[in-house]
Amino acid sequence: MIFKSHRLVRLALLLTLTLVAVAASAQQPFSAADLVDLRSVTGAVISPDGTLIAGTVSRQRPASDDAGPNYSELVVWDVASDAARPFVSGKVSIREVQWSPDGRRISFLQKRGGDEYTQVWAIAVDGGEAVVLTKAPTDVLDYRWHPAEASLAYIAETPPTEREKELKKKGFDFVFYEENLKHRNLYLQSLPGEGNRPEAVQLTDGITVWRAEWRPDGAALALACSEQNLVDYEYMFQTIRLLDVASKEIRLLVDPGGKLGSFAWSPDGARLAYVAARERKDHSASQLFIVDAPGGTPRNLTPAGFRGHVEQAEWLDAQTIGYLAAEGVWNTLASETVAGGRRQVLLHGREAGVVLTSPSRSRDGGRWSFVGNTATSPANAYAWDGHSAPRKVSEVNPWLGERTLGRQEAIRYGSRDGAEIEGLLIHPVGGAAPAPLVVLVHGGPEDHYGNGWVTRYSEPAQAFAGKGYAVFLPNYRSSTGYGLDHALVGFGDAAGREFDDIADGIDHLVKVGVADRQRVGLAGGSYGGYAAAWFATYYTRYVRAVCMFVGISDLISKRGTTDIPYEELYVHSGPQGAASWDLARQRSPIYHAAKSRSAVLIVGGTDDTRVHPSQSLEFYRYLKMTGHPAVRLVRYPGEGHGNRRQPGRLDVLFRQLEWLDWYVRDLKPLDGPLPRLDISDVYLPAK
Repeated sequence: MIFKSHRLVRLALLLTLTLVAVAASAQQPFSAADLVDLRSVTGAVISPDGTLIAGTVSRQRPASDDAGPNYSELVVWDVASDAARPFVSGKVSIREVQWSPDGRRISFLQKRGGDEYTQVWAIAVDGGEAVVLTKAPTDVLDYRWHPAEASLAYIAETPPTEREKELKKKGFDFVFYEENLKHRNLYLQSLPGEGNRPEAVQLTDGITVWRAEWRPDGAALALACSEQNLVDYEYMFQTIRLLDVASKEIRLLVDPGGKLGSFAWSPDGARLAYVAARERKDHSASQLFIVDAPGGTPRNLTPAGFRGHVEQAEWLDAQTIGYLAAEGVWNTLASETVAGGRRQVLLHGREAGVVLTSPSRSRDGGRWSFVGNTATSPANAYAWDGHSAPRKVSEVNPWLGERTLGRQEAIRYGSRDGAEIEGLLIHPVGGAAPAPLVVLVHGGPEDHYGNGWVTRYSEPAQAFAGKGYAVFLPNYRSSTGYGLDHALVGFGDAAGREFDDIADGIDHLVKVGVADRQRVGLAGGSYGGYAAAWFATYYTRYVRAVCMFVGISDLISKRGTTDIPYEELYVHSGPQGAASWDLARQRSPIYHAAKSRSAVLIVGGTDDTRVHPSQSLEFYRYLKMTGHPAVRLVRYPGEGHGNRRQPGRLDVLFRQLEWLDWYVRDLKPLDGPLPRLDISDVYLPAK
């Protein structure tokens, strides 16, 4: 009987293991259709008492809906129970969620129903209907609650005059390029209780305000300002000014002399901490500074030789600053004293296994919230008690556990000049090796890949892995997160060592047996699109096909058609001169068009002001004039630098998958038929 019972146990165990194996094998790989269904938490702000987290959950519109951007719903999570309460849901677009200082209301920006403009709305935590707090004559762009809750400051553009409205109605609304601009003004809206709101008071005039933060006493605000309402001025010429509310007097507090990031007041209002570039040529804000409220010389508290980029500052007490920084493929939360030299890491993403962003802190400082993502889960809301590991309190994609994902890991390899480069490798589902390889290249180049969820409509990494590809995402030199020496390599040397790093990564993956040399594709957007064009021409021997999304093909004409010419000059191309012009010509993919032996898909919007659509047209035309047999240009009406609406997003997603399947996975001949033109049946079935 004992023998029989042991035998029965073994048989039961074997049956259980078999059923588990069958269930696992029955799981479907993650697909492009799954990507369309993904939801993500795009904001998570903890309540003043630390018991609730309010945030937004984004989801893409179905293909059958009217064309438009993602829907974004307001949700509140209970920190203790993880219970989720939808507050504003459906076909809505909620953003910039904040708590009122007393924690009784949640505010947000929304354009409702037939409203003409976006306004600030608020809803009681106990429930009920949302009420509008502002009646601005143009869209409210940003806002902050007054510390005493009696008012709020908001930013909105100067409304058109009656004469301008009349001219527009009659068709005389001409565009005087970069001249007939409207400033972003700061307004003060009193909140005397329910009922009619008094008219908002305009606090600034003749200057553009990008951001405002109340001093703790509520008598003044720190403003991030520029002389003109142009994106190039936002990028390169912001200063921090102090506004006295009673007198409306504005005085300069800090001129960072380069890119400016976030800033925050100390609890006693004696100092301001801010994130900025170390010098003009730094392409990203990366250093932690403090300055005394009366003014004076700022002090850089960033450790010397810091191998990272500071992203956000938050005061822990009057003498201590907490700051979030990107360090390689992870983020860290650290503290530093006002005196400096006492950096302490409070939370490391690597130890928690999650990439953490958007920190928010309770009033007593004991509890935090973050937006976090992992290699196997898109963005969710996380809570942290300051001691144990951060805990995920939302699960917006519970079905994702039913999909098989490619295993993701951080890898390092040596470049040809001896530098160590880091990137991410996602192994193909099924583990076949050597596998066809897709290289995904981030834009900027002031950006980097964190070791979290890296799959999106323009970079469908896990969808590629599900189809049997290995996926490589390099943090090539010029990327953020590795310190200024790493970031400055591309200054005045576009497509130099930075793109050599990508080529060296491909060689590495072939050498170690991960990738099939004959089946390599590359895709990227913006500066990543520049890499796609470079590899389709100068480095064509490395790739069989590319997908170039809103990418650069001609550095000379790009300088003259972009809306960020000063950023291009100061942080990318460097001083102009004969040598600079010659280098720009040599580093332009169109200069090497005749070399191309790669299939080239070019996609982008018709209204892109960052990388003008002419960059795509030039590349297409130069390739076609060389007799290139495998090139296609697809343009998306009304889209800018990246697609906001679901038709263009769906097409970019599925079209690049089909393009790379055709030429990379299936090795179709370049001089044969192109992939099909109409792919709409995969996301919009015919009625």
